[in-house]
Amino acid sequence: MQITTDPDGQTVITTFEMTPGTCGDVLEALQDAYDTVIRHQPGFLGAALHVNDAQTRIAAYSRWQARTDFQAMLRTDEMRRRNRAIAQMCARFEPVMYDVATLVRPG
Repeated sequence: MQITTDPDGQTVITTFEMTPGTCGDVLEALQDAYDTVIRHQPGFLGAALHVNDAQTRIAAYSRWQARTDFQAMLRTDEMRRRNRAIAQMCARFEPVMYDVATLVRPG
C-alpha cells in the first residue's frame, strides 16, 4: 500500500474504542473481516490495523481507489452484519474519510 496525494484515492481512518478485555476480540473480528470480505472488494488497495499500548483503542487505516468503493463495501449485507457485531463489542467506532493533504518523507 502506498500513501499518495492522488485526488482520486480515498483514505479511511476508523477508530474503535473498547476495554482492554475486549481488544483481542475486536481485533480478531476486524482481521477476519479484512481477510474474508474487505480485501476482496472492488477498489480496496490495502489496510493496516494499529492497537494502542493500553489496548483501549484500535485504529484501522485503509486506502481505496474511490470513495464509492468504500461506501459500497459498507452497504453489503455481510459487512452490515459484521459491523453490528463489532459495534456491540465497542464503546464507540467511527469511520472517517480523509484526503491526504501532505506527505512528509525522511530527509
